[in-house]
Amino acid sequence: MVQPVQLGPKPLTREDVQAVARHDVPVEIPEATRELVASARAHIERLATAEQPTYGVSTGFGALAVRHIPPDRRTALQRSLIRSHAAGAGPEVEREVVRALQLLRLRTLSTGHTGVRPTTVDAMAAMLNAGITPVVHEYGSLGCSGDLAPLSAAALALMGEGLVRDASGDLVEAGTALRRAGIEPVVLAEKEGLALINGTDGMLGMLVLAISDLHALLDLADLTAAMSVEALLGTDRVFAADLHALRPHPGQSASAARIAALLDGSEIMESHRGPDCTRVQDAYSLRCSPQVHGAARDTVAYAEVVADRELASVIDNPVVLADGRVESNGNFHGAPVAYVLDFLAIPVADVASIAERRTDRMLDVNRSHGLPPFLADDPGVDSGHMIAQYTQAAIVSELKRLAVPASVDSIPSSAMQEDHVSMGWAAARKLRKAVDGLTTVLAVELLTAARALDLRAPLKPAPATAAAVAKLRETVQGPGPDRHLAPEIAAAEALIRSGALR
Repeated sequence: MVQPVQLGPKPLTREDVQAVARHDVPVEIPEATRELVASARAHIERLATAEQPTYGVSTGFGALAVRHIPPDRRTALQRSLIRSHAAGAGPEVEREVVRALQLLRLRTLSTGHTGVRPTTVDAMAAMLNAGITPVVHEYGSLGCSGDLAPLSAAALALMGEGLVRDASGDLVEAGTALRRAGIEPVVLAEKEGLALINGTDGMLGMLVLAISDLHALLDLADLTAAMSVEALLGTDRVFAADLHALRPHPGQSASAARIAALLDGSEIMESHRGPDCTRVQDAYSLRCSPQVHGAARDTVAYAEVVADRELASVIDNPVVLADGRVESNGNFHGAPVAYVLDFLAIPVADVASIAERRTDRMLDVNRSHGLPPFLADDPGVDSGHMIAQYTQAAIVSELKRLAVPASVDSIPSSAMQEDHVSMGWAAARKLRKAVDGLTTVLAVELLTAARALDLRAPLKPAPATAAAVAKLRETVQGPGPDRHLAPEIAAAEALIRSGALR
């Protein structure tokens, strides 16, 4: 039986986020967490009745923070905040991203530092467990003062307003979905609207999901690189552990060891080890694969450090401290997450770029060491994988554009109150596109290298690379006359995403 993810002051793990976002693992609010939340709420209720105004409790927001709001208008204040800030536009954001966003906001509310009521926390948990996913739009967050528009869309659904996807994926009114799930819409009290939307939860959720995806894709890149080295009659001597120990980057050594292990036992590799082989060095795209893949691995490792710190953070403004003080702060600024989201887009583009270069070598009769032009069955009549490489090239070009950082930009907002923003949400959105692009590029290399290995028969590839070819052949035929290639690329992408090649 799947154990629920427990919410409270203890940080969530990246595995927790993936479990809830992608696999619908339920969440649970322990009684000790409710007591923490209730204790913080008591401080807010005390300030709500005080004569001295407190930001977010008895004042307006942003540039309107100087206006004192009378008690009989504060429910309307919170409701208006959410309605006005749920101003997103563009395509609907993916379900897993919205679920990650919901979970991470709920975790912060469960720390006892935001001042919401226990009933609000319970309602949010019930929404997640019921599979109710608010409709969140692509555009609207500047990554400062939180992912305001995306989080407001989620808060609006908690109020029973706006549109959601139910557990079946159907688009329904939020109030209808809550009623069907037996969840009472939340009428927000002082501070709660602000607490629901002041966080880096969207960009952090996308970072955590991207880290998981990139681990799998970098493993896959080592596999496709090994297949390409093998198909191009390259040498495995450059992957020796003692060579990589001379430059002790951990990711580089890991990739080199993986590629060497994948090539172990290859008849194709053994066929050209003798004195008849006159080649001195392989091209960089083969020889330097561990250096590029390894640097990407080390970048992901740094991203994990940042993600784990953010998962341990309490992001809200103002926050309730242990001694009862309610203090304004700038912890909602997304710079720490935005920078690393931008950073990751660089190695994604470079890993794709080196994969495209390996693919191109297998198609060029002048560089492929005996393979037919474009791996075509009847060159001239057939084009083989010529245009599949064009597709790779087009995507690599797009990935280079996506590697341009979003976090160096800033557009002032809220009448210059929010005069420097992180653009972290934008960095996260382009990273997701980049991860998809890398998947397609590696799918084409997989298809091409598998065909090239088949064309090296009767020599047999290594057991590990042969197993990858065999798995691919369950859905994609081997060499032959030209076929419709787009479905084969899609099939290879699906195989990669399934994890069956890991």
